[in-house]
Amino acid sequence: MIGTPFQPGKSGNPNGRPKIPAEVRELARSLSVEAIETHASIMRDVEAPPAARGASANAILDRAWGKAPQAVTGENGEGPVELSLAVHFVSRKQPE
Repeated sequence: MIGTPFQPGKSGNPNGRPKIPAEVRELARSLSVEAIETHASIMRDVEAPPAARGASANAILDRAWGKAPQAVTGENGEGPVELSLAVHFVSRKQPE
């Protein structure tokens, strides 16, 4: 096993996901138009593999309209998900 297992009750990542540096985010945003144009070029290229064309089309649609909602269904893909929750209270009596 690689690394040390997490201690019970302790987070393996107490500080959360690292923040993207502002300069990296700004650079990425400055390339947004070019990135969309590249996706559009791939999507329109009849010589490009169909998987690449579809991926580019999906990327454009996701950014324009947001990702399609994902249905959450119950067992066997039918009906709503049912959630059952049981709460058990345990008390420890102090020895006398």
